[in-house]
Amino acid sequence: MISEAQFQEELLSLIKNGIREDIGPGDYSSLACIPDSAMGKAKLLVKDQGIIAGVEFAKMIFSHVDPTLQVETFMHDGTPVQHGDVVFHVFGSSLSILKAERLVLNSMQRMSAIATKTYGYVKLLEGTNTKILDTRKTTPGFRAAEKWAVKIGGGENHRFALYDMIMLKDNHIDFAGGITQAIHKTKQYLEEHNLDLKIIVEARNLAEIEEILESEGIYRILIDNFNFEDTKKAVALIGDKCLTESSGNINEKTIRQYAECGVNYISSGALTHSIYNMDLSLKAF
Repeated sequence: MISEAQFQEELLSLIKNGIREDIGPGDYSSLACIPDSAMGKAKLLVKDQGIIAGVEFAKMIFSHVDPTLQVETFMHDGTPVQHGDVVFHVFGSSLSILKAERLVLNSMQRMSAIATKTYGYVKLLEGTNTKILDTRKTTPGFRAAEKWAVKIGGGENHRFALYDMIMLKDNHIDFAGGITQAIHKTKQYLEEHNLDLKIIVEARNLAEIEEILESEGIYRILIDNFNFEDTKKAVALIGDKCLTESSGNINEKTIRQYAECGVNYISSGALTHSIYNMDLSLKAF
């Protein structure tokens, strides 16, 4: 996984690009009718229900836009919310609040939806030893915030990107000439470039799992698109030789049964790519 410093850099880059995209040369709507000296306050109002996420990120956005803005927080990241709840108040320059408004709302609405969906999956896994993981199926440019939201919802992060973990999937295996060749070439590459990265290998059937297990140093096997019975067989076959992960069209109706097959992790792209934004608004008062 990436370091905390790298993660913070990603968040800052996201904020800078979001402000650039939205403000450009100036917020002319606000500049045209509001004096520079105007001071105001606004509240973050919930018009939905679920798990709130992005409160700390909103503070980062406000601070980046104007360090003099002050935020009074009433509900923290990970808190269940319902229609009518007020999450925070923000005080300061009216122009600054308006500059930050859309990026704050866009971010919090999406992050809250992701945290809510993740929390639902976590609840479905209660009583098992299986943990829910996100994937790289994220919104371009917004990955850091989305992965943060998964953690707020009680899930765990998979690799952040292509550079912090090795994941040999079907195309890598086919292009490399097979599983054993792909693993061997990967280990050589890591040694030659002095890289210390964990290796995950995808298996499409039980025969491929047997071949993967012939190689040492595999961190996790991705049991991809297996049915329940074959997943149980795969888990038994792997034993404690490495960790296991199920993926592939797993949803709310099937996630519990896959967990009961004994896998360590279940990864789901739906946490980030199939959600409906939470309804939030920032209202002056």
